[in-house]
Amino acid sequence: MTNPSAWWKKGTIYQIYPRSFQDSNGDGVGDLPGIMQRLDYCRWLGCDAVWLSPIYPSPMADFGYDVSDYTAIDPVFGTMADFDALVSKARRLGLRVLLDLIPNHTSDHHPWFVASRQSRDNPYRDWYVWRDPAPGGGPPNNWQSHFGGAAWEFDAATGQYYLHTYLKEQPDLNWWNPEVRRAIYDVMRFWLDRGVDGFRVDAVAHLIKDAQLRDEPPNPDYQPHQPPYHRQLHVYSMDQPELAEVIAEMRAVVDAYGDRALIGESYLPIERLCRYYGHEGRGLSFPFNFQLIKSPWEAARVRAAVESCEARLSASMWPSWVLGNHDRARVASRIGRAAARAAAVLLLTLRGTPTLYYGDEIGMVDVPIPPEMVQDPCEKNLPGYGVGRDPERTPMQWDAGPSAGFTTGRPWLPVARDYPTCNVAAQRNDPTSMLTLYRRLLELRARHPALHLGEYVPVEQPVEQVMAYVRRSAAEQFLVAINFRPQRCDVLLAGLGLGGRVRVSTHLDRDGERFAGLVRLRGNEAVVVELGENL
Repeated sequence: MTNPSAWWKKGTIYQIYPRSFQDSNGDGVGDLPGIMQRLDYCRWLGCDAVWLSPIYPSPMADFGYDVSDYTAIDPVFGTMADFDALVSKARRLGLRVLLDLIPNHTSDHHPWFVASRQSRDNPYRDWYVWRDPAPGGGPPNNWQSHFGGAAWEFDAATGQYYLHTYLKEQPDLNWWNPEVRRAIYDVMRFWLDRGVDGFRVDAVAHLIKDAQLRDEPPNPDYQPHQPPYHRQLHVYSMDQPELAEVIAEMRAVVDAYGDRALIGESYLPIERLCRYYGHEGRGLSFPFNFQLIKSPWEAARVRAAVESCEARLSASMWPSWVLGNHDRARVASRIGRAAARAAAVLLLTLRGTPTLYYGDEIGMVDVPIPPEMVQDPCEKNLPGYGVGRDPERTPMQWDAGPSAGFTTGRPWLPVARDYPTCNVAAQRNDPTSMLTLYRRLLELRARHPALHLGEYVPVEQPVEQVMAYVRRSAAEQFLVAINFRPQRCDVLLAGLGLGGRVRVSTHLDRDGERFAGLVRLRGNEAVVVELGENL
């Protein structure tokens, strides 16, 4: 069973995209020494763990998600000594360190694949998914790549195709092969031995494919504006029943090191995500739940997403919530900065582990990338579909100096034009800033068990665009009320039988304000109200 005192239940995770967080040597790309310089900021903000997107050696076809060596550091990010120093400093600050694990595929430069493609009888051949052409010629089946085109690449030297769920430079490992499993588990142990506190497992739903490699059926709901990948229903290339065994094996590796976390990435509906928790704590600590990213900013839709999650998770399953990451548009761009403040209240008061994406705490927005500066292979392969991920990966905005304090050189992606005013230094001592709001919310969440371990109780409201709920433990309870519209509205406290006092509001100007029968909210405002007979 899940440890009720596991650090990740109380904690908050902060995602760092290493290329864009802090550059220490002026080459325009973020690195490990730069991250180490900024760990004090992560601790000051109130986060409990930092998750680093890939830092392994890579040809950078997909910026680190094409790994050529699982047990080393890419020179662009630094050295293993830099990594060890970062982990050591994190420990001193009370921060945990999580790494990205990329087990579905490697780079085509990885020694395993280099050996695999040498001949059909090479010992590493079965480490990847190789198949003969279809009887009439062409790819073995109709599977499509996430990044456009067929998911198969022909190798003329050996006369077979290899599978790649993403770029052709990212051949898929064969997870039916026990040698592959053992090799990846050894990779996990290597980093756990170096002191990491767990992993975010990339593309976890894709590890096991249908053993017969059957064709995918067409998607009857496909829309022309969607990328070609969505033309099919992916019932054979992902989310297979046998995946449960693999995840249980991964969990056993992690559990051997004590209080460690195993987190999975998969864009699946909650009813399918539930299977990834496994049986009796033998699955993921939790899978990322992306419902808040995918849901429109409407009270009814968000409430339905939250309550569906609450209804489906058993007592042994722990929720998680995410507003942004390196693959999706920033929350302030999706819903606007005013609403993004209310979304911060939602994220940091729901039951479950929240994950913050760097820069969201200061209201960073997507940065338009001129065609000649596009880096993302997804955008290059699928222009016109709006799938480019560069806009949400731009450099962290630290101050009003050149390149926002990110680098002394030319940044690998352009910095937002608003960085002179939207930056950490400008907001750090501003009592009404977005950064102050995040810090206040994180402090409140950490200090009160009702907000990090307490139960979630929805509170029905007659106003359509209002969402309200109570978080409570045996000793305390808090009302959270969120106005999703720009007009004022009232939130009724009827039925709660208690008055309350505001602890945090989006506007940061109502501390200590008392309420009895109702709470009046301004447009796009959210409040956290401590409830009690004497408040």
